Amino acid sequence: MAEIIRMPKMSDTMEEGVIASWLKKVGDTVKPGDILAEVETDKATMELESYDEGVLLYIGVQEKDSVPVNGVIAIIGEKGEAFEHLLTGATPPAESKTEESKEKEAKPEAKVEEPAKAEAATEKIDTSAINATVITMPKMSDTMAEGTIATWLKKVGDTVKSGEIIAEVETDKATMELESYEDGVLLYIGVEAGNSVAVDGVIAVIGEKGADYQTLLKAQQGTNMDSAPAEAKSEAPAETKSEKPAPTSAPATTAAPTSDAGTANGERVKASPLAKKIAEEKGVDIRAVSGSGEGGRVVKRDVENFVPAVAPSAAVASAVGATTSSLGQESFREEKVSQMRKVIAKRLAESKFGAPHFYLTMEINMDKAMDARKSMNEVSPVKISFNDMVIKASASALRQHPKVNSSWLGDKIRYNDHIHIGMAVAVEEGLLVPVIRFADQLSLSQISNQAKTLGGKAKTKELQPKDWEGNTFTISNLGMFGIDEFTAIINPPDACILAVGGIKETVIVKDGQMKIGNVMKVTLSCDHRVVDGAVGSAFLLTLKSLLEDPVRILI
Repeated sequence: MAEIIRMPKMSDTMEEGVIASWLKKVGDTVKPGDILAEVETDKATMELESYDEGVLLYIGVQEKDSVPVNGVIAIIGEKGEAFEHLLTGATPPAESKTEESKEKEAKPEAKVEEPAKAEAATEKIDTSAINATVITMPKMSDTMAEGTIATWLKKVGDTVKSGEIIAEVETDKATMELESYEDGVLLYIGVEAGNSVAVDGVIAVIGEKGADYQTLLKAQQGTNMDSAPAEAKSEAPAETKSEKPAPTSAPATTAAPTSDAGTANGERVKASPLAKKIAEEKGVDIRAVSGSGEGGRVVKRDVENFVPAVAPSAAVASAVGATTSSLGQESFREEKVSQMRKVIAKRLAESKFGAPHFYLTMEINMDKAMDARKSMNEVSPVKISFNDMVIKASASALRQHPKVNSSWLGDKIRYNDHIHIGMAVAVEEGLLVPVIRFADQLSLSQISNQAKTLGGKAKTKELQPKDWEGNTFTISNLGMFGIDEFTAIINPPDACILAVGGIKETVIVKDGQMKIGNVMKVTLSCDHRVVDGAVGSAFLLTLKSLLEDPVRILI
């Protein structure tokens, strides 16, 4: 039976995905675990695996095009099976039969051998009237064979909405959050916390209260039993198919794809999605790159350090050609917007034009902070940066001014008792904001360690959802780029964001005398629906006093 493949929700903020490349084409045989395509989300480029076995009958999205979450991507089924009704929602035609079923009808003697199995195959349980869905263990990594339910966040009888986290699943790579794509009631839990289940194994059932999920589980069990001897069943018609050599030989002669996902012998290159993307952007044939990752896997640094072999004469000719041909010529290139850039554009546009911003700028004398940092780094287990000191001072100031640590929710304002500070990190495709949790309770060395770890994971796209969710206040620091002063757009759902400039040596006046001092400018962007000018100013005064006398941060 043909199955629709839909765009899964691969991150909490994902609304659509872009098909970066198809690794299968219409007519190809697909097995569970095969990579169908690479999908570019707002966070990373992910591999889309098939959970079904059959033939790729239909591709609904071309490469570089986007499709919303739950939109139709492809259809997988039996060879020759009618699938158009799945796209239109019409009733499947009764006469539509696959080539294999027609062959079986033409040779009834093959069914006489095992009448018991034939009857069992025809006795299918009708579940069309049951308003419930079986939740199975998804394949969350390329090497995952089973997952362990670390903890259930919902219990039987709880109401579940689409997008809610129902459990935490421990895979071979990390602990991931399992989201529900269905609305309803959690009717059944098939795996207790701490136990493991194979990929595609039944985890739970979600549906209408009182739905007959037991019948649904029996039908699911029957489906699994039918799929188990699939290879044995396929051996029977092999002889009849051998009478038609032309169709069976056609796929064998199809040329292997020459994209960056294949090799000369048709096997897939072992490479990370990021490495493939960088190779495509640089015009590098990834098949020529030697991998330094696990098992020879090509990773980002391999592509960045790759130097193609070029004959000296060719190199000179290309250099001369480039010099002469570029004179007097106009040129440009256009690239489709990445998912990360789309989400950044959408969220910041909503923030900028939806929230009434106002800005407060203050100068802070950093002389004592510079001396304190030098002294602390003599004993600190990790190197403390000025940004770490700003994070710590901001967290302490937020504790004294809780109205700044808030969010606008439309018909109410949320004042957060906890302090989770988002740290804006520039990456190749845009901006990520990993979160330092309970920053007011951490020491400077702990903040420094977390900031370095999260910043590194952000740049290599290794952040997990828990690393970028839950911020209550955000800091954006461009001082290391030589920026003296700037204003930042509020990062939803926060009510404020602090823009930090560089420390600049300048002339200051103190006690009526001019002297050289080190000054840093900070600008607080505030959502006027939540924070008033007096509240924001009081916060900045406290921040200024803490940074100008850093000993107070440690108290």
